[in-house]
Amino acid sequence: MLSAYEWEAIYLSLKVSSVAVVFSLPLGILVAWILVRCNFPGKTLLDSIIHLPLVLPPVVVGYLLLISMGRRGFIGEWLYNWFGFSFTFSWRGAALASAVVAFPLMVRAIRLALEAVDRKLEQAARTLGANPLRVFFTITIPLSLPGIIVGTVLAFARSLGEFGATITFVSNIPGETQTIPLAMYTLIETPGAEVGAARLCIIAIVLALISLLISEWLTRWGKKRLGVA
Repeated sequence: MLSAYEWEAIYLSLKVSSVAVVFSLPLGILVAWILVRCNFPGKTLLDSIIHLPLVLPPVVVGYLLLISMGRRGFIGEWLYNWFGFSFTFSWRGAALASAVVAFPLMVRAIRLALEAVDRKLEQAARTLGANPLRVFFTITIPLSLPGIIVGTVLAFARSLGEFGATITFVSNIPGETQTIPLAMYTLIETPGAEVGAARLCIIAIVLALISLLISEWLTRWGKKRLGVA
């Protein structure tokens, strides 16, 4: 049986990952579309910056979030003074850290899907009088749906495993920021708590595997719906 401590970590992980994905998905679609459809000076630099969290140590990402979005950060201080809102030492900060780390995976999957969309279909719709916004939501998004699904699930799975940026940015607070990886870290350092750490390890593997299986199933469903397979 799982302890209340372990259930709390599981619930918080699912909550943080879900919030991270829901709030980053619209931005991920927009950024991917800009990278595929627009040409402008500095596009390569923007692409590199977006993918930086993939190659930077997670602790560096967490530190950058701390100095920018923390209570005394140049953005975080403004948010707190004007709106009384703070990411520091809260699950919202954990969700932000997870979203930042997982964002490149989401954008990459959606970008590949958008690149595969036949632009002649979009041009034909515009020729028939559809405005760009309608073309985007009725043609571009449906045709790239499998990639959007893959990007969403990959980001969710990556958020479940986020550790370094989270502990650096919002610390390891039980019931508030302590997700499964952070709870495992605490249990590993606690004498006699190896069994609890092993249980959380198995749960983390199961959740990640379920996410990947759901991703594969939804991708096949999306392709069948589009008549691709």
